[in-house]
Amino acid sequence: MDQERVWDAVVIGGGPAGLMAAGELAVQGHRVLLVEAKPSLGRKFLMAGKSGLNLTKDEPLAQLLPHFGAAAASLAPIIAAFDAAAIQDWARGLGQPLFTGSTGRVFPEKMKASPLLRAWLGELDKLGVTQQTRWRWTGWQGADLCFDTPDGAQQVKTRCTVLALGGASWARLGADGSWSEILAAQGVGLEPFRPANAGLLVDWSAHMQGQYGQPVKGVKWQAGSSASRGEAVISARGLEGGGIYTVSAAVRDGADLRVDLLPDLSAAEITKRLSRPRGKASLANHLRRSLKLGAARTALLQEFGRPLPLDPGDLAALIKALPVNHAGLRPMDEAISTSGGLRWAELTPDLMLVKRPGTFCAGEMLDWEAPTGGYLLTGCFATGRWAGQGAARYLAAQ
Repeated sequence: MDQERVWDAVVIGGGPAGLMAAGELAVQGHRVLLVEAKPSLGRKFLMAGKSGLNLTKDEPLAQLLPHFGAAAASLAPIIAAFDAAAIQDWARGLGQPLFTGSTGRVFPEKMKASPLLRAWLGELDKLGVTQQTRWRWTGWQGADLCFDTPDGAQQVKTRCTVLALGGASWARLGADGSWSEILAAQGVGLEPFRPANAGLLVDWSAHMQGQYGQPVKGVKWQAGSSASRGEAVISARGLEGGGIYTVSAAVRDGADLRVDLLPDLSAAEITKRLSRPRGKASLANHLRRSLKLGAARTALLQEFGRPLPLDPGDLAALIKALPVNHAGLRPMDEAISTSGGLRWAELTPDLMLVKRPGTFCAGEMLDWEAPTGGYLLTGCFATGRWAGQGAARYLAAQ
C-alpha cells in the first residue's frame, strides 16, 4: 500500500457497524480503507448467525426503543433513521429474501449470515472500498493512524476515521476492548465494561447431570422489572439461552432471579390441582400427573425448591416464583455482548469524539446494551450508518 496516500476515510473494525459506515462513505464517492485486525471480516456477525441470523425485531419505534434501556434517548434519532423496516429494505436490496417469525423476529430465508455477508462485501467492493485484514490499530502518531501488521508497524494518513471496534466480549472474534486504553490515554471518558446477554453459572447437584443439554420451555424468568418467556438450556456450567440473556442485565445489577414454572396457570388453579387426592402416589408422581411439568422443570423445582412444602398452597406459590440460586453471570469474554464503553457525553450528535475531531465511533463500543432477539444488530447497523453519514458530512465541510 502506498504509505503517502491520504485516504478520505479509514474505517477500523470489520463488523456490522464498520461495514455499514464504510458503505455510507463510499456511496458518496469517498475513498475508503476498511481495516480489520482478524484474518477476515464479519467474524462475530457470522457466529451470531450460526443458528439463524436474527437481523432485527419487526416492531414500531415506540416498542423498539425501550429495549435499549438507559441509552434509548441517545439512540432514538439514530434508530429512527434506520429502524426495523429500513433494515429489512436494506437486506432485501442486497438480494436477501426475509421472513418474520411469530414473535416478530426477522431472519433471512436462508437463515445463515454468510450469504448476506458475501452480498454485502460484494457491494462494498463495487463501491471501491479497499479492505485490509490482519492490521491491528495501536493508536495515533500525530494525525496518522498506527497499525501493527504482518509486515511490521504501518502509519496511514486519513482525513477522517470511523472506529467500530466492538465491545469486550468474544476476544477470539476480535472484540477484546483493548481500544479503551488508547482512548483513555486521550482523556476520553469511558464506562467500565460489564457482561450483557450472558449465561448463568450454577453449581448443580449431582442429580442434575441427567438434564444437561435439555431445554427449559414454557416458563417465565423474572429479575427485577425484567421478564422473559424465552427458553433456556441446562448445561454442565449453568443456564444459558435467550430466556436467561434477556434478564441477565438485571441479574448482573443485583436483582434476584425467579422462575415461574407454570406461567399460564394461576396459583389458585395450581393449588386446586395439587389438592386432588393422590392416594399412594409419591409427590413426584403426583406433580407429574397433576401439573405435567416434564423432566426439566421438575428437576429445577427439586434443585432449587427442596425440601418441597407439603401444603398445596405453599407448593403452588413456590412453583410460581421459584428462586434460582446461582453464582452470577458467565465471564465477560463468554458473554454475547457487553455494557459500558464510550460515554455519550464524549460524542457529538454525529457520533464524533469531542476530544478528537474527525474521529467517529459506532457499534458496541458505545455505552449501550440491548437484549438478543434482533435488538443488538439493530443498534450496530443504525449507529454504523449514522457515524458513516456524520463522517461524510465532516468531509464535505472540509
